[in-house]
Amino acid sequence: MINEEAVYYSRILTETTLSFHIIYATLGVGVPLMIMIAHWVGIKKNDEHYILLARRWTRGFIITVAVGVVTGTAIGLQLSLLWPNFMELAGNVIALPLFMETFAFFFEAIFLGIYLYTWDRFENQRKHLLLLIPVAIGASFSAVFITIVNAFMNAPQGFDLINGELANVNPIMAMFNPAMPTKVSHVVGTAFMTSAFVLASIAAFRLLRGSNHIYHKKALLLTMKIGLIFSLTSLIVGDLSGKYLAEYQPEKLAAAEWHFETSESAELILLGFMNEDEEIKYAIKIPYALSILAHGSPTAEVIGLDQFAEEDIPPLYIHYLFNIMVVIGMMMIGVSLLFLIGKAKGWSIVESKPYRWLIVLGGPLAIIAIEAGWWLAEVGRQPWILRGIMRTAEGATTSNHVDLMLFLFCGLYLILGVGSVVVLVRMFRMNPVERELMDRKGEVHR
Repeated sequence: MINEEAVYYSRILTETTLSFHIIYATLGVGVPLMIMIAHWVGIKKNDEHYILLARRWTRGFIITVAVGVVTGTAIGLQLSLLWPNFMELAGNVIALPLFMETFAFFFEAIFLGIYLYTWDRFENQRKHLLLLIPVAIGASFSAVFITIVNAFMNAPQGFDLINGELANVNPIMAMFNPAMPTKVSHVVGTAFMTSAFVLASIAAFRLLRGSNHIYHKKALLLTMKIGLIFSLTSLIVGDLSGKYLAEYQPEKLAAAEWHFETSESAELILLGFMNEDEEIKYAIKIPYALSILAHGSPTAEVIGLDQFAEEDIPPLYIHYLFNIMVVIGMMMIGVSLLFLIGKAKGWSIVESKPYRWLIVLGGPLAIIAIEAGWWLAEVGRQPWILRGIMRTAEGATTSNHVDLMLFLFCGLYLILGVGSVVVLVRMFRMNPVERELMDRKGEVHR
């Protein structure tokens, strides 16, 4: 029996939790690599600014990890409470990466604590840097394992259903499903990209607020370089993701691109909006581009929504989510590329206030792109929670109290969100870079 109200509130609560958690999870995956790179550059160049950069980023990272643990625990709890039918089926097949994700997190947390509390305990900073390697590996593999679970939901395999009963369960085959390579690489790559642009945004903001310290300039240059590298890799993986969708989830690709009729030499529709009569207005149509995205050939046939039953078609508003993700991604490639070229050529524009404000804007925009990407991934799978096997409504709880859970968890996220921002702002405002550099110089002279 399906409780439509419970299904509705379960979806809202899960979407809210994931939307909040993904911010901290993304930073939790990407920032350790930023810390490791800054520390390595500081050792290589014998530059105290980069060493301090790693040190200060680590302090802020601890706060995001703490909040991420709470929201991650909430997700695990909600999977069992809100989606019991799904967990009864999938939990017996895909539990292995869920366990491995927990192991990866503890692996990261142990070495992070050692790294944090052993500053200045090593005469050789290279040995201290070695502690960051398991931190970065653990953070990345946490994302890998949890994304494998999400990939399984899009391309379930590794088991048979015989008379409604599970049989021939193969957890390894379930993990290495067709969606796994592009899903994992896209999530990890965009986490690195977003973390770099968020840190660049902070550095640019400090420069705009009058702190013209070389520390912030070095932080900005380093993070913009990293941001450009991973935004380009995300672009490449995004192309591969389109080809995966064309092969395994054509209904999702067709809905995201508003491709209604199966055709060859399909055009790609960017931007625009759809009215009540399903007429597309003010869109940019790029000839042959959808065929190239889907199959690598300008004349290839692309399956349209006309090949699917109406009840199996994802919501068409995912087109807007796709546009948000793509437009922001292309914008950040342009901003970072122009910045690096401008720095190399000595162009004054990249030092101007308007351009620095554009970089500041890039941090929040990168977060919005991550949110749009996750909504596209999750809403685009609808109406399935386990594609082709279990519909979302079939996997949900029948409890009548999910609405109360929604209000309680929203209150928790409000406290965590505001609290983490207040703590981070106070932490760095009360301990500015200039003062910390002076203190460290004093320690060296003593």
